[in-house]
Amino acid sequence: MTPLRLDRINSRALLSSARQVYHAFLSTGPTGVEPAGVVMVGESRQGRVVFDLPVLLPQEQFVPIDWLRGRSQTRSRSPRGGTPRWTS
Repeated sequence: MTPLRLDRINSRALLSSARQVYHAFLSTGPTGVEPAGVVMVGESRQGRVVFDLPVLLPQEQFVPIDWLRGRSQTRSRSPRGGTPRWTS
């Protein structure tokens, strides 16, 4: 699979549209399968959630699921210095 070339596209619009497709998918109900990402078609706002790495047509872009989730879902937020110290 060729990597996503953010320098050749309007990446802000692509990621925004892909997030809309992903959030619409999430709002339809829970599923047991974790999606791999979203495939967006050209400059349109049309896309689809995919569960395996896709074979792309020339006008399609694959956006990995890690790029679409909020920060709280992709990284654990821990305070600087590790675990908090409690003093009494």
